[in-house]
Amino acid sequence: MSGKLREYFNKQPRLGVISTSSKDGKADCAVYGSPQMIDEKTVIVALARGRTFANLEENPHAVFMIMEPAAGVLDWKGIRVYLKMLEYATSGPKLETYKSQMAKVVGEPAAGMIAVLATFEVTEVRPLIDFGQDWEKSI
Repeated sequence: MSGKLREYFNKQPRLGVISTSSKDGKADCAVYGSPQMIDEKTVIVALARGRTFANLEENPHAVFMIMEPAAGVLDWKGIRVYLKMLEYATSGPKLETYKSQMAKVVGEPAAGMIAVLATFEVTEVRPLIDFGQDWEKSI
């Protein structure tokens, strides 16, 4: 993946939606601001112990969608980043360091909700609205 993807993915402020599915197909979508692309193919996400994490424990595949208004009122741009969870930490120094860093940014109460730090591999990137163009043309 290109540096352009990492730059767009990490742009702040921004929110996106993570979509997951349990092993029996029960879908979930949740709004997240925490996903960060740490290199061209790796994303980390801070999670609570909610439905998103429960689904990921059963099915490691997810999609993170970033959407933003473009030029016109009905004009939107963005991407869909397909992910596969590689590992997660529910305790230990990696999680505690991340929570400590986040507490400085979002405050102690919000950082206290973080129970999991998950690492994902980027498996595919597609435009938000796909007319056959490359994803780069949709941001």
